[in-house]
Amino acid sequence: MNRAMLERARRLLCALQAHIRDTIVAARRREAGKFARIAAVTAADTIYHVDRLSEEAILAWFEAHWPHAWPVELVMEGLEEGGTTTFPRGTPVGRTQWKCILDPIDGTRGLMYDKRSAFILAGLAPQRGPRTHLGDIAVAAMTEIPVSKQDRADQLSAVRGGGVKAETADLVQGTRRRWTPRPSQARGFGQGFASFARFFPEGKALLGALEEDLWRELGLLGKNGGQQVFDDQYICTGGQLFELVVGHDRMLGDLRPLAYAKLGYSAASLCCHPYDICTALIAREAGCLVERPEGGALRVPLDTTTPVAWVGFANGHLARLVRPMLRRILAARL
Repeated sequence: MNRAMLERARRLLCALQAHIRDTIVAARRREAGKFARIAAVTAADTIYHVDRLSEEAILAWFEAHWPHAWPVELVMEGLEEGGTTTFPRGTPVGRTQWKCILDPIDGTRGLMYDKRSAFILAGLAPQRGPRTHLGDIAVAAMTEIPVSKQDRADQLSAVRGGGVKAETADLVQGTRRRWTPRPSQARGFGQGFASFARFFPEGKALLGALEEDLWRELGLLGKNGGQQVFDDQYICTGGQLFELVVGHDRMLGDLRPLAYAKLGYSAASLCCHPYDICTALIAREAGCLVERPEGGALRVPLDTTTPVAWVGFANGHLARLVRPMLRRILAARL
């Protein structure tokens, strides 16, 4: 894939996501009361009415705008036949050129209760069949779906090796402004935001103990009376990556698959999945590190059901500081 082709693909993903965002924002004005209705429960997640709105917009957009010369397999929750379809319609998967994994709305619960922005996430990889994995993604985009009182929305996108492009759209005026995201360059965690995901009652005690162990090893637990590290539980993997990229958080991660395995819980619907973290490329292009909790690259398949444990760092110094401690803690606790 040459650079011009990848750049065109980036622009297509951005246009798709802007269309989804605008569709949802417009629908919210018309039928806000329906957003929280459950439409279906799948192996990947609970599907709400707002999810159905985005899925319909996605399929219509691909039909109308995706280049026929670039046959693509689309992977996302909400689709029948194993969570995939192809464009042009009917193209055998073996003849597709791209694999696009997409999360129509990451952070549905926060959005439908109008608490916090959600994000549309998409990653595009050269098609390698079942062997295609997260590390193959060459183009990614993420677009904010803001809460109702917010009239601006951010969009981040990247081509591998090309850095991050960032824009803010004014949804009232229809204008866009470019800006440059800057991850934190802090060399420690004191007086900063950092945490591991523990959104649900299941596993909360174990996950909290793992995190407390880490702060103890780093010498921050109880230091100067305590309260040295702040916790922000953003129930949205895309939102967490965004917080790393723009410099709000210094470390974030999701250890739930490991904790649930230890406790004997099913991880099917409670964990991060590949479509939730398909924009890790953007964080890496910004200078962050996103990896397995024990270290090493994430190489999970591009599907809708595989549980994914991950840790993200705002910079390399923080990663080098935490890695050995986190390995020891995981070995002792899990």
